[in-house]
Amino acid sequence: MDTLGSDSKATIRLVKKVQLGILSPDEIRRMSVTEGGIIHPYIYEGGKRKLGGLMDPRQGVVIRKAKCQTCDGTINECPGHFGHINLAKPVYHVGFFEKTIEILRCVCYYCSKLLVNPNNPKFKEILVKSKDQPLKCMAHVYDLCKGINICEVGNGGCGRYLPKIRRLKGFKINGEWKHVDEDSQEKKIVLTAERVWEIFKRISDEDCAILGMDPKYARPDWMIVTCLPVPPPAVRPAQIIGMDQIENDLTMKLADIVRANNKLLGAVQSGEILSGKTKMLQLHIASMMDSKSTLLPAYYHESTLPTQSIKDRLEGRDGRIRGNLMGKRVDFAARTVITPDPNLRIDQVGIPRSIAQNMTFPERVAPFNIEKMQELVQRGNSQYPGAKFCIIKKNGDRIDLRFPSKSPDLRLECGDIVERHICDGDLVVLNRQPSLRKEGVMGHRVKVLPCSTFCLNPSVATAYNANFDGDEMNLHVPQSMETRSEVESLLVSSRLIITPQASKPVMGIVQDTLVGAYKLTKRDVFLEKEQMMNLLMFLPTWDGKMPQPAILKPRPQWTAAVHSIIIPGNVNMMRTHSTHPDDEDEGPYKWISPGDTKVVIENGELVMGILCKKTLGASAASLLHIIFMELGHEVCGRFYGNIQTVINNWLLYEGHSIGIEDTLADCQTYMGIQDTIQKAKEDVIEIIQKSHNDELEPTPGNTLRQTFENQVNRILNNAQQQASALAKNSLTEYNNLKAMAVAGSSGSSITTSQAIACVGQQNVEGQRIPFGFRKRTLPHFIKDDNGPESRGFVENSYLTGLTPSEFYFHAMAGRELLIYEARTETDIIRQLVKGMESVMVHYDGTVRNSAGRLLQFCYGEDGLAAESVELQKMPTVNLSNTVFEKKFKFDPSNEHNLRSMFNEEITRELTSSAEVITEIEHEWEQLYKDREALRQIFPTGENKVVLPCNLQRMIWDVQKIFHINKRAPTDLSPLRVIQGVRDLLAKCVIVVGEDKLSIQANQNATLLFQCLVRSTLCSKRLAEEYRLSSEAFEWLIGKIETRFQQAQAQPGEMVGALAAQSLGQPATMDVDCTWRYTMRVRDLCAFVLTTFDFSILREKRNCQKSNIQKLCAAYKTTTFGQSFRRHRWGIRLVTPLL
Repeated sequence: MDTLGSDSKATIRLVKKVQLGILSPDEIRRMSVTEGGIIHPYIYEGGKRKLGGLMDPRQGVVIRKAKCQTCDGTINECPGHFGHINLAKPVYHVGFFEKTIEILRCVCYYCSKLLVNPNNPKFKEILVKSKDQPLKCMAHVYDLCKGINICEVGNGGCGRYLPKIRRLKGFKINGEWKHVDEDSQEKKIVLTAERVWEIFKRISDEDCAILGMDPKYARPDWMIVTCLPVPPPAVRPAQIIGMDQIENDLTMKLADIVRANNKLLGAVQSGEILSGKTKMLQLHIASMMDSKSTLLPAYYHESTLPTQSIKDRLEGRDGRIRGNLMGKRVDFAARTVITPDPNLRIDQVGIPRSIAQNMTFPERVAPFNIEKMQELVQRGNSQYPGAKFCIIKKNGDRIDLRFPSKSPDLRLECGDIVERHICDGDLVVLNRQPSLRKEGVMGHRVKVLPCSTFCLNPSVATAYNANFDGDEMNLHVPQSMETRSEVESLLVSSRLIITPQASKPVMGIVQDTLVGAYKLTKRDVFLEKEQMMNLLMFLPTWDGKMPQPAILKPRPQWTAAVHSIIIPGNVNMMRTHSTHPDDEDEGPYKWISPGDTKVVIENGELVMGILCKKTLGASAASLLHIIFMELGHEVCGRFYGNIQTVINNWLLYEGHSIGIEDTLADCQTYMGIQDTIQKAKEDVIEIIQKSHNDELEPTPGNTLRQTFENQVNRILNNAQQQASALAKNSLTEYNNLKAMAVAGSSGSSITTSQAIACVGQQNVEGQRIPFGFRKRTLPHFIKDDNGPESRGFVENSYLTGLTPSEFYFHAMAGRELLIYEARTETDIIRQLVKGMESVMVHYDGTVRNSAGRLLQFCYGEDGLAAESVELQKMPTVNLSNTVFEKKFKFDPSNEHNLRSMFNEEITRELTSSAEVITEIEHEWEQLYKDREALRQIFPTGENKVVLPCNLQRMIWDVQKIFHINKRAPTDLSPLRVIQGVRDLLAKCVIVVGEDKLSIQANQNATLLFQCLVRSTLCSKRLAEEYRLSSEAFEWLIGKIETRFQQAQAQPGEMVGALAAQSLGQPATMDVDCTWRYTMRVRDLCAFVLTTFDFSILREKRNCQKSNIQKLCAAYKTTTFGQSFRRHRWGIRLVTPLL
């Protein structure tokens, strides 16, 4: 076997498992190198380390030139060796004290026999349920034993009455007998650690196994400390401050333990009273392990200096686990402030030259790069690009190129390694803390810039949850070709545009580019030829051809045709603008939009519409989402950069700035606002008068005070809304403040109205400003004043300025928001991730953890990846019987209708073939069955589902690709349609297998998809509505099959971490506790996100019955729970973590 290296002779072996256990006293003594134990509380004697002292020379080396007396190693070679202290009396272990009491209640006080009867049917059921789960086994056995007060003879016990074990303050345990076997027996005694140790020693190995403990690795009597291990000096080194040497806290505490133990040993030998000295030994040992334990008395904390215990070293952010194992300081990393740069692509990051010259990548010399590497080596470290180190293959020497004298005339050979500076195009990993989700760590390509900060595309900042107000980010340089390959294949930012948390883009077009796109696509914006040509020169994908101008005479002018060049080909989309009125979507003129608020992109050309955040933002079914789904991540990533480059350069012509002028309205508007506010004040005074005259009657379900507050709030809110409407209507389309709000780049209609009209009512905890002084909010107002001004209504705007009292009320509401945003649950996501990090999709399609435990038979119960699903509508759920039959039932007897849809050959086949008629009848029967099944799944009439393969868009695509004429007859036979759909669905398999269970599981997993395909691609709709040709139909079903196969969850996907992040990130960001998705969240806890209150996570993360009942209630009321029971396995997974 291979060895670890020259410093160690240990052989490398395959780790089969990691077994945790408790060190027995014999094992502690066996691994100890201090024969006889540590017996002296001091360290040195005669200037040398004392044998048997706390720095026993046999335990390891503490100075550089010395050698260990045990292993003969130096300070760099000797890891240190344990010693031990033989305690005069057993004491309780502070970490096992709770378990000690539980086990004590499960065994007999006299004979140490387990109290539960092995023949008990509940006991047998427990053993079956808790197999391979020792913690659950012990909890169930404890529940059965805690009510037993007599040791049964039939169980092999002694038949004596048992005491009731009570835990007192500190490390005291009492035993009280309700019934005694002898009159002289005491009814109440104190159980010392020595007595408990004697009881535990008599517990048999069989009973240990029933209690969930493997007697080979852990026994109950080992939970009582009789032999204390002493860590080596390397763990507790002394600090030298000036000329003084200060011993470690652990060493000082061990000295206290040795002194207390020696005193107790002397008391035992002389026959003195032991209780006080035993208690002092107990406190010293407990404080060494956990100095902040609640079991330690208050006076002990007050009388001793605070020390760092063993638990303090392990737990917390800076402890050994989180600080040195889960997270650690690394090389080849950089950190600095981030700044925006829209000229970079989303997969690029601008790096300062100083950082690029300090970070290196080890590149192996090969025939294709030897000349380049030789040049970099000759340039050295002082010039960029150059190299920092060079490792020679022959002898393994590492040559430092920072010192040219050490590398004269160095000639490289193939196989040498050159640690060169990072250059343009190198892959790096960027991270912003806290990394709450998958997109918190992404890969980028280096672009070295003459700057001092990391430069990022503004669109990527959303994914990192970053802004450019001073945020810092970390950069890591991969150090192998394998790592670079993984970064390129998995972490590049363009691959992570779609977040699996919500099946929508996580980054969109923002800020200047968004408002520029809005202004450029307005109907009255035209570009001159010179401007158009200059903009096209900034477009990397331009083919050199000028688009057709919108106006030819008197001089050519272009509208938003530049967008049609930016948008990749074969993209079809229909969206609405944020200001689109709903009444325009119906009627005979629904395709005509007077305000140009209907956005239509056909075959990559912007036909009509004004672009805004709904089209270019991070929302489902946006243009970015469609490009990613249809054309892939590379094209979508380039689209971000192209549209930003062109739009930002157009803004240099157009200009966009905001001033006080944008917040000014006309005099008539201000008069209307004042009249509205004054009328609201009068209405409030009228309600106050009614309440004073006892004329105000309470509304149903409310008290008189609640009724009063509700009516006042309603009046003031209506006044604010009316004032906002007046302010909004006074702004023209050319107002830049309004343009930003409508485009969605910054601000909103509310903030605009607050700047112009009035700020409105200020609320604290959802109510008007409460009385903070005696019956008034501020000393400025009289007592019992419930008017608008005294209770937080701000009638002024930001433009006119707030009065002192209004400013104070506004600060109160703002402070509440700041506190709300700062209140985060940072430990939720960490605990969820650590509990679920090993859960992954295996090659058989199942979801299992690292122990091989089955959690889901099929990921999400349908095996689909979240990035590949979209929101679609089931067309058959809400239709009446008449409309359903008219739209979906094919009638082959209507020959006139057949001739208008099909050519002569197909018409002749339909009218003469009985097979076609039979197949059409079978298709109708299947559609009817699907409709009934869907109505059972969605009893409320909900027809929106999240499935792969957006069929409507794919049909639109195929119509444009094959130039389908909807007025011409088609050559597509209904028989071919029925057979093609049947063959397609037979190929769309999630669960592979011919057995009954696999077939049923596959039917459950693909039921909704099959219903959608059959209803969308039925013979009547394809012939009458879509008029697809045979060639187009074959292309379509092939495309659907390919997309469905690509949408399946890939083996190796770490869905546990994905689920934990999807659940923990909203909870950590402290969003609304009733946070829901209209789309299904594709992860193992999706049902929690749809109907589950996050407060359950915050309160207690355990398996309490109340929590499980809430989970089950959420599961039953979930739409998907009623369909497939798809979240059943999610309950099994998440419940143990709550």
